Amino acid sequence: MLVKEIGISKRACFYSIMLFFIHEVQSYSELSAESYGIIYSFKDGNSKAIYLSDQGGRSPVRIVKATSSDGYPAVSPSKDKVTFYGKYDNFKTWSIHTVDITGRNLKRLTRKKYVWDSAPAWSLDGMTIAFAREYENKEGVWQEEIWLMNADGSEQRQIKNLAGRAPEFMPDGRLLYQSKASPSQISIASLDGGEVIQLTQDDTDNMSPQISPDGTKIAYLSNRDGNQEVYVMDIDGTNNKRLTRNDIQEWDPSWSPDGTKVYFASENVYGFYDVFSVNVDGTSIKRILQNSSQATVVPGLDQEALKKLMNTNERQ
Repeated sequence: MLVKEIGISKRACFYSIMLFFIHEVQSYSELSAESYGIIYSFKDGNSKAIYLSDQGGRSPVRIVKATSSDGYPAVSPSKDKVTFYGKYDNFKTWSIHTVDITGRNLKRLTRKKYVWDSAPAWSLDGMTIAFAREYENKEGVWQEEIWLMNADGSEQRQIKNLAGRAPEFMPDGRLLYQSKASPSQISIASLDGGEVIQLTQDDTDNMSPQISPDGTKIAYLSNRDGNQEVYVMDIDGTNNKRLTRNDIQEWDPSWSPDGTKVYFASENVYGFYDVFSVNVDGTSIKRILQNSSQATVVPGLDQEALKKLMNTNERQ
């Protein structure tokens, strides 16, 4: 078990849970905007909602609860908007949304019924959102497509030449993604779907690529060693390194702002997930959030935006 692997006793687990709830009731005023650096999907009762907190999980504040299952949050380059997905029609329809970082101006961008739209990502200029769309076609064949749309939801268009999921914009404007091919591989392509470069070359599944803040490394998931673990590699596909060693699956890799750590989710004893961090050399695995998943960073949250978000929560 992960708890045993990182050396946490049952008593330590109990105290960490108690500390979490003590921290949760702290005054919001104790933490500045600079402290609120992680946005994530949190198990809010029987639902999932988008929350914001510091790395210690203290004083979490809800940004939005649009549906019964909100997730995959990503913050715009201008730091004032969040895109995420939510589920409708008894979880059969997944849709992309945007909301202000203050929790206001919620907008549903995709509305196609009975498809799964997920994993939205912002372009570097904040003008475009990429996302994955999955569904079963009339012939019963599962489709995995990559789509683009304007940040306001207009001009939704499929990248016809690409099949896969988890698109991520690179600093040079190209797309990093996982292919649909079985097994899936990490690849890079231009926005028109051309000039595909395949970075992983093995016969196992390689998934969920995330590029480092300096654009030199990629964090991703792979089951090449028998279990789904977190790996990093250089941007050209070389120097692959395994960061986690566990007997349960890891999910949702993302980077710390300085590129020295990778965040990931791992299943907990309550049937959901906790978020952990690990150094890029594989050392110092630490739990940072409980009952949470799909964590990513919020670089440079504005103090006024935090104040508005707190006010919105007080009115809920």
